[in-house]
Amino acid sequence: MSIEDEIKGRFRNEYHKGLINLAYTTKYLSYDFLKALKNHGITEAQYNVLRILRGFSAQAPLTIGFIKERMLDKDPDVSRLVDKLHLAGLLVREENAADRRQKSIQITDKGLELLTSMLDTEKNVDKLLANLSSEEVSELNRLLDKIREK
Repeated sequence: MSIEDEIKGRFRNEYHKGLINLAYTTKYLSYDFLKALKNHGITEAQYNVLRILRGFSAQAPLTIGFIKERMLDKDPDVSRLVDKLHLAGLLVREENAADRRQKSIQITDKGLELLTSMLDTEKNVDKLLANLSSEEVSELNRLLDKIREK
């Protein structure tokens, strides 16, 4: 279905249409995933922190700066996210012996278990683009990368 039919609207030009289409499609694709995160009691930003900690566990402990550089959303207060995840027992946060201003952060077994319990949710995300061929997904990725070029 076209974006015009979806939102029953018109656009100034193709650039405006493309931007609205991208925003609408992003929200459309993420809706079920965000619902699943809510069912597990975490936010998208908290999930992102846990995924970073798991993905870089071989380099643990990590710093807040390291995590912030890899966040999908560049606005969140990573310190606050880390505090909430620490209170939930999903990560360990300790003072860095070399630099007391830094915090050393590692995912806990409880955090890993939460991510493992969400494996089906993660696999469902892979299906969101199933109506595109492998070549089309590659082209989509190329175009999205091109949009972010400065």
